[in-house]
Amino acid sequence: MSLVVYMASFLLALAAILLRRPRRTPRSPLSIATRATAFIAAVCFFWSAPVTLAAVNHATGIPNVGAPLTYGSISALSCSLIILLIHWKGGPQEQIRRMTRLVVAVYGTLILAIVVLFSLADAHTERLTDLDTYYANTPFMREMITLYLMGHLASTIVLSAVCLKWARDEVTGLLRLGLRLILVGLLLDALGFTVAKVTAVVARWMGYDLDFLSTTVAPPAAALGALVYSAGFVLPRLASAAAAERQSLATYRALRPLWSAVKDVATAPPVAEPTWWQLWWQLPSSRVYLLEANIRDALLQLTAYIDQRVGRTAFEAAVERGEQRAEARVAAEKAMIIDGIRRASGKGDGPADPPEKFRVTIDLVELAHAVDRLREAASAPDQVKARRRQVSDTDVRS
Repeated sequence: MSLVVYMASFLLALAAILLRRPRRTPRSPLSIATRATAFIAAVCFFWSAPVTLAAVNHATGIPNVGAPLTYGSISALSCSLIILLIHWKGGPQEQIRRMTRLVVAVYGTLILAIVVLFSLADAHTERLTDLDTYYANTPFMREMITLYLMGHLASTIVLSAVCLKWARDEVTGLLRLGLRLILVGLLLDALGFTVAKVTAVVARWMGYDLDFLSTTVAPPAAALGALVYSAGFVLPRLASAAAAERQSLATYRALRPLWSAVKDVATAPPVAEPTWWQLWWQLPSSRVYLLEANIRDALLQLTAYIDQRVGRTAFEAAVERGEQRAEARVAAEKAMIIDGIRRASGKGDGPADPPEKFRVTIDLVELAHAVDRLREAASAPDQVKARRRQVSDTDVRS
């Protein structure tokens, strides 16, 4: 049984690692809640493995001390699932914070009660797999077991009701698939774990022995259910993250011509530009961040080559074409930067007339497209000349 539980713990920990955000991206409450839930679930399964329980009991010298540790982590998981659902639903930030504080207060009190009840109970016989049923009639242990099962069942009911309501709404795509996975996972958890445990404990209260439900059915059902509903929570987020990374990759490729045009102007070393052998593991969003920082630094160093007369001419021409003033300012800035790149490479005519202050406000991708078109236009005559030389050489040989 420990192998199954450890496998679930490993997969959930892996999900928490894969959901990490790039270091320079803004912190997202939903991202934090998702990773925290996956991490708590991994810890929960790790503590509940019989091998871990035996090690904890032996290390502390307290029989069954792993029980409140496991039950507390299960309650923490129930709490984190509800908090994740609150952030997933969204809404006013103040309402989200208020509901989050309420859930934390309720389950924090539950965890504290579990610890207190265990400290008051008489549980000196170590039980690694059947503690729930073995101590089902023991004072304080009975209440502790009931509390954690009811707390977990309550979270399952709340999550199922909300997800069922959302599934009936007009949701499509991966969000609908995620909701269905959550419902399936919660059903496995509710029937396979909680109901099985409660049935086994109640059977003990009535003098019957249905311990196999608690020891054989519940653990693998809980592991499978946790994996399924965790996938339901994670899948939509992974999909949106993948879409964002695809967009970042397209942006990175679009900016490369601009960086090629301005990198020789930069006098400072690039901002932590990755080497070629590091690029394979860096996320495209991280690459874009570094590339944009390097481009902006290089563009600021172009100030000495910027000619504001070029900007005025481009602005007036854009206004005459009927463009809005904002669009005309963009055209003027683009013209000054492109002219500055030419002057920095030694292709300008006459000295520049730089402005007193120059700030890059233009979209870098738009600027990169303009630079790329200019390069293609400049290289067209050379290509024509090369083709003519090839034709001439062929005629001479013939």
